[in-house]
Amino acid sequence: MKLLTKAWTFLEEVLAGVFFSIGILLIFYGVVMRYVMNDPQAWVEEVARYTIIWGVFLGFGLALKHNQHIQVDILYDKLNNTGKFIMNLIATGLSIVFCLIYTYYGYVLVENRFASGMVSLDVGIPMWIVYLILPLSGVLFLLRFIERLVNILRRKGEEYANPLN
Repeated sequence: MKLLTKAWTFLEEVLAGVFFSIGILLIFYGVVMRYVMNDPQAWVEEVARYTIIWGVFLGFGLALKHNQHIQVDILYDKLNNTGKFIMNLIATGLSIVFCLIYTYYGYVLVENRFASGMVSLDVGIPMWIVYLILPLSGVLFLLRFIERLVNILRRKGEEYANPLN
């Protein structure tokens, strides 16, 4: 199981990094072509935008794994250990519900874009491919929240139910 988790994390890191890197390289290429070579490439901005978006959405799960999402912990810090456990449980449960809804409607959007045959303006990329990151990232995010829930429940009797361990 630990091997699977390590492989999953590695895959998320590599894919997010690859998409970000491609996006940055494309932006650099676009700047050089526009301002140095005086030959702007219309497709560069569009493809760079899509690759960076994919990198961000693939990074959601990693941010959750390392607890790097935005948090408001004014109330949380004032709770005792039982309160923190309950708060972690409720927040994770609500997040799982959100991920299910997000994934479902992402799938519906992809299905609609596929049926409509929409393509991007400059490059002609089918828009269903662009939007495919929504249900894909939703599933990855959902799996991270399920992992978090298991960790919370596993540590129920401990002094502090830290979902990261």
